[in-house]
Amino acid sequence: MRYLTLIPFACVLLASNAHAATETCHAASEKDIAGLFDRWNASLQTGSPDKVVANYAGKSVLLPTLSNKPRLTADEKADYFVHFLEGKPVGSIDSRSIEIDCNSAVDAGLYTFKFADGKQVKARYTFTYKWSKGQWLITSHHSSAMPEKS
Repeated sequence: MRYLTLIPFACVLLASNAHAATETCHAASEKDIAGLFDRWNASLQTGSPDKVVANYAGKSVLLPTLSNKPRLTADEKADYFVHFLEGKPVGSIDSRSIEIDCNSAVDAGLYTFKFADGKQVKARYTFTYKWSKGQWLITSHHSSAMPEKS
């Protein structure tokens, strides 16, 4: 009788191990993940909100630097980028830390945006990425202006 109570536990354990064994981790280096910012930044240079939004997973969140509103849908993200791209921003990384796991990665640090009018915005950022359907996509992007003047 004692062994019968262990059967449900064993079934759950086997099922979870079988699922874990079927996941294949996509190999990525820090250089690969750093290149995802370059891809995103290059999409800014096109001036097309749709090309920028194509970097984001269908289920993702954008917490932008120059807006108080979280952007959850592709349309909401495109709306933000329509206005952001008007300034012709060019981003550059000031410092970063990259962490890579099985089919996910985090790139967090500091970046600066330079705009066509000469204005600059220094900000903190975090991009989280997920490997999905043969490509890395942004699952969350948080950006906030630096709180202290340097």
